[in-house]
Amino acid sequence: MDALLNLKRNKGARQSKKRLGRGNGSGLGTYSGRGGNGQTARTGGNIKPGFAGGQTPLYRQMPKYRGFNNPNRVTFQVVNVSDLDRFEDGSEINAQTLLEKKLISSLNKPVKILGNGELSKKLNVTVERVSSSAREKIEKAKGSVTELTAPTAAPTNDTEKSA
Repeated sequence: MDALLNLKRNKGARQSKKRLGRGNGSGLGTYSGRGGNGQTARTGGNIKPGFAGGQTPLYRQMPKYRGFNNPNRVTFQVVNVSDLDRFEDGSEINAQTLLEKKLISSLNKPVKILGNGELSKKLNVTVERVSSSAREKIEKAKGSVTELTAPTAAPTNDTEKSA
């Protein structure tokens, strides 16, 4: 019997309720934890998310910033058929040879040949993309065209992921 009378709770196991508005000495006087007066001091005085005090909120301003940046966009380096005329007859043309002639700026981006201009030399072209008019002009000059698979930033559908 004696032991039951002497049982005590662990220290910190029971905390007293916050007693608001009981003087500044308590630390919870004056505003009672509610800040200053105004809308937020009242019951039910909540402010909707996104409300900017009467100023046009950010989500209403956004339509003027149209469009988006596609993370999967592949930017090609463009070379015209007329630019290929500076190579010697019968030469192999690829990204490396185009870089040496300073027709492209990087080996990391894919190359596309466009059909602007004329070609008078027989060339063997190996790049990622060739337009139909450029292919026509290169083959008309007795040259050959080989298209590499262009690097993509990310697979666009399930069939490409499994392949």
